[in-house]
Amino acid sequence: MRNLLRSNAIVLICVFFAFSVSFGCATAPYQKVEITDSVKTLRRRPDEDQFVRGRPVPVLDKSIGWIWPGSLLGKLLLWNHKVDSHVISDETIHALEEYLEVNEIEHVKVRINAWNVRDEWRRSLRNREVEPWFRYSFGVLNAIQYTIFPGRIFGGDNYRPYSNTINLYSDIPAVAWHEGGHAKDFGRRSWKGLYAFVYALPFGSLYHEAIATGDVMGYLHEYGDDDELRDAYHILYPAYGTYIGGEVSSLAPDQPTAWLIQGTAILGAHMVGRVRGKRVGQE
Repeated sequence: MRNLLRSNAIVLICVFFAFSVSFGCATAPYQKVEITDSVKTLRRRPDEDQFVRGRPVPVLDKSIGWIWPGSLLGKLLLWNHKVDSHVISDETIHALEEYLEVNEIEHVKVRINAWNVRDEWRRSLRNREVEPWFRYSFGVLNAIQYTIFPGRIFGGDNYRPYSNTINLYSDIPAVAWHEGGHAKDFGRRSWKGLYAFVYALPFGSLYHEAIATGDVMGYLHEYGDDDELRDAYHILYPAYGTYIGGEVSSLAPDQPTAWLIQGTAILGAHMVGRVRGKRVGQE
């Protein structure tokens, strides 16, 4: 029991420290990073739209998010029924459009509840900004995963660095901005394949996710309103808590302890997010 309490104390310390770091990244005025194009940049074709919507399938779109266990768990952990809703409003799309425009991110492809295997493979194999060794190894594995597990069914908003694409399945502007933050973060890196590989290392995701979260907070402090900032605290902090809980729980001696650590991290993240949200307008 003593070891268990010690483990959870460590988790809580990690939660508060990690969120302090991520909020510290939200500098004012908002810092835009210049993304320099090169001959290796994967550009969109002249007739290619940056935003692509999947063909609506009402029966599937309105039900799958409540049927698939992973989507249900996401709604529960983040306490938001719009997670993996698969029905995305124009408001959310417009929010991401504005973010990409402010940061001058032109070449990232955005798929709105869409599944395009051919385009994913084409972009993954032709993205010369990713080093060849990473492109033809992890990039191929990433494309295989995209092919076998279509997000149109399984959900899971994400940014895919190997193909430089954003895939959205949730009707939450803060989530869309967050994925845009990943695109911005990767866009400024010189060794994109290596940087993507670091994400897969133990605790590596915490660094990437903190940068994306901090960028959203900084963006909203500069361009958003109080409601948008408050909503971002309520959804992005718990989302980051899932990463903290997942990483720390991997060190747990048994599964019950791992579950307890994950629950403590997520609950602590919700608490921090709510406290931050209440301070909006008072800072």
